This record gives sequence, C-alpha cells and structure tokens, in this order.
Amino acid sequence: MKRNMVQWLDTIVKERAALPIMTYPGLNLVNKSVMDVITDGQNQFLCIEALSRKYPMAATVTIMDLSVEAEVFGSQIRYSEQEVPTVIGKIVSGLEDAEKLQVPPVGDGRTQAYLDAARIAAAQIKDRPVLAGQIGPFSLAGRLMDMTEIMITMMEDPEIVHLVLEKCTCFLVEYCKAFKAGGANGVIIAEPAAGLLSPAKCDEFSSQYVKRIVDAVQDETFAVILHNCGNTVKQVSSMVSTGAKGLHFGNAVKMTDILPQVPADRIAFGNIDPAGVFKGGTREEVKMKTKELLSAMQPFSNFVLSSGCDIPPGTSLDNIDAFFQALNEYNSNLEK
Repeated sequence: MKRNMVQWLDTIVKERAALPIMTYPGLNLVNKSVMDVITDGQNQFLCIEALSRKYPMAATVTIMDLSVEAEVFGSQIRYSEQEVPTVIGKIVSGLEDAEKLQVPPVGDGRTQAYLDAARIAAAQIKDRPVLAGQIGPFSLAGRLMDMTEIMITMMEDPEIVHLVLEKCTCFLVEYCKAFKAGGANGVIIAEPAAGLLSPAKCDEFSSQYVKRIVDAVQDETFAVILHNCGNTVKQVSSMVSTGAKGLHFGNAVKMTDILPQVPADRIAFGNIDPAGVFKGGTREEVKMKTKELLSAMQPFSNFVLSSGCDIPPGTSLDNIDAFFQALNEYNSNLEK
C-alpha cells in the first residue's frame, strides 16, 4: 500500500511514536525458529504480523539479516535454529578475486525470502508502513573481504575496495528497487562497519555509495533510513550527505551528542541497547532507560524512539511490553 512517507515521518515525530527494529521477538508468538523465518518469507511475515498486532510500532520491519546479501555473492554462512546467521571466512582476497566477483541476480538464494516477506506484509498490513531491511555497501564489502583485510586494503590498494564496493552497490540498488516494486514503503540500510571509519573515509568508502541507493529509490512514497551502530559522533555529517530521510543510531553513542548535528529536515532514531537492555535487562531497567532517553530527547523535534539495533532472538516479550509502557507513561505525563 503506497503512502506519503514524508507525512508519515512528520506524524510519528509529533505523536512521539516508537519504531524499535524487531522481528525476532515475534518467534515465540508464532512458534517459529530462526531458521524458519530467515529461509521462508511467509514464516517471516507471520512474525511481522504477530508483532504488528501486539505492539503499536510506527512501522513493521523485515529482519535485519547481515548475512543474506553476502551469501548470495557466494559467502559461507553459519546457521543456527536460535541464533542470527553469520558469515564465515572471505571470498575476495585480492585484485583477481575482486575482478572475478559476479553481481548476483536479485531473488537468488535467500534474498527471495526477504522480498516475499516484505511483499506479503505490504499487501496484508494496512495500518502502518512496511520497511524492508538490507545491508549497506561497505558492510557487505567487509563481509566479502574480511573486515581486517578491507581496512588494510583501503590503505594499501584502495582501488580494489572500490571495485568490490561498485559491485556491492550495483546489487544493493537493484535489491532495494525490488523491495520498492513489491510494495514496501521504505528500507533500513544497515551500515554498521562504516562506524570503524574516519569521517573522510566514511565519505569515500561508505556514504557516496549509500547515496547512490538513496538517489535510486527514495521519493515521497519510499523512505530510506540509514543505520550505523558504531561510534558515529564524528560521522553524522557524512551520514546526512547520503540524503537518507532517516538516520538510525546505535547505543555506542549518546543521542545528546547526535541530535544537535542532525538537520531539522531529517529524523534521528535511537537507541536503547538491544542486547544489554532489551534482552539482558529487567522490566524495570527497560522502563528506566526508555524514560531517561525520552527525557533527554525532549528538546529535539526530530527524534523517534527506537532500539539501537535489531532486537535479538530470545528477548523477553515482557521487556518489549515494558518499553511501550514506558513510552505511554511518558507521553501521558507530558499531556497532563
């Protein structure tokens, strides 16, 4: 279902809504395993739907799986019934491998499951937007090359990295276009590896490539939210340069250091710790951290409450309940 995403962003700020990045917490609601939802779009949709019925999230989101795009390029993946899949090893070790690297067709491998999940959700969930998820160019290149090697190669032979980034970006542009064609209202681009870069290197090896994705898909009906969960205090201007309408920050930073740098026409999302607080904390800790963040963000008119990253499998629904309860209590107190 198409909707005006510029208006939606404006509305969720004014309503002080929340957009936690979560799909895995729905596993227990539909009696599914991690493997069930990362390999089958219908199963993933069932998780998305169950969470949308239970919680007043500003939007529904597909799983933030940072292995699926690397896998379709040829990377080996470690799977588990209860843990997030991870990339094993590297497939690009030098110029020859970079030159031979083939850009895969969109829909190959497990990418079709994610396209299916977004398409079904867009057709079935009418009361809020559906946001797809995909990896960012530098984070994908880092998985194909190995993060240590890509950091060294950036210094010694940066053209190899740019060649890999070019191929990653070509795929990611088409993947994002496919999400849009399937009815998704936007995408969260996860670019956590860029958090390791200096501002200048972030411009060169991440943001200019992210901007190509943004330019290819973002319009009034499709919003791009750029996620970076690294130490991004010095990278905000680089993230802004991508043109993404939303900027999503992890719990490695204080949002009070971030918001003063975010232009008024962009929305900043963040940043309750997904592992330490949502999964590892008590109900009381979740409520306390949520209210503390909301209070700190009260002076800013372009902030939306969120998790710092994808909320992991095994997170108690009691803690998710506490997060939304804290938001409701905070909003109620403001309105008195």
